[in-house]
Amino acid sequence: MVITALDVGGTSIKAAVLDGDLKTLATSREPTAKGADGHAVADQVARMVAELGHDPAAVGVVVPGIVDENAGIARFSANLDWRDVPLRALLAERLGLPVALGHDVRSGGLAEFRVGAGRGCTEAAFVAVGTGIAAALLVDGQLYSGGGLAGELGHVDVGNQLKCGCGAVGCMEMIASASAVARRYTELTGEPADGAESVVLAAQNGDERAKVVVDEAVDGLARGLRILATLLAPEVVVLGGGLFTTGEYLLDAVRGQLRLTFQREPELRLAELGPDASRYGAGLLALDLLKP
Repeated sequence: MVITALDVGGTSIKAAVLDGDLKTLATSREPTAKGADGHAVADQVARMVAELGHDPAAVGVVVPGIVDENAGIARFSANLDWRDVPLRALLAERLGLPVALGHDVRSGGLAEFRVGAGRGCTEAAFVAVGTGIAAALLVDGQLYSGGGLAGELGHVDVGNQLKCGCGAVGCMEMIASASAVARRYTELTGEPADGAESVVLAAQNGDERAKVVVDEAVDGLARGLRILATLLAPEVVVLGGGLFTTGEYLLDAVRGQLRLTFQREPELRLAELGPDASRYGAGLLALDLLKP
């Protein structure tokens, strides 16, 4: 049995044919087609599935934004310029196969919970810290989606005075996302940052200006995780995304800033599946469709 899994991003689509053990049999990647009604992406996905071959038994597709998995509708995606796109139906019509539709971060969390750093947990969170910040929430052993709206951790107020693109002020992702770290380093120094990883490494190597930016990000992350721990009491929080590619340095810094009192202190772990987590999650969603 094989399935095809696709991670649709605002810039590119990453596709893979996987077997029942998530072993990769074939891969492809290409720029994401544009179109507000979703038809261009549906056509592209159908073509990529056909070109990869292997006669898949099901297809899993994950996308960013607000995704109602139960209805099969991509409710909103700023990166793809979508509103209320019935993507699962569009794909099923073109593919003639069972199709699972999921949210990219929740699906990445599903993969980390089942086969990655969070395996074995029943109460956990996967926090992806990249261009933005979002969380996948595992509650009583089940992913919680809140109709596609749950997990927007990047938009909790952590006390800064910056206006976010969402319209609010104080959002966590304005100081703690990977994109914010790079942007704020450039604002502070006048020098372009080669991504958040370079800023974290510079701070680790004693650059005081980088340390200011990273300390600010760590404070924001700790405040957000404190809210998460207070509301959901996860056993484990898996941290991934571009900001955590530098490893234990940042993890230790966040751990030291949590400052919990009565709350259960979650074990902080680095994600294991890296940038392929969402694609593996798409594969798991497809495999779930085939279970008796």
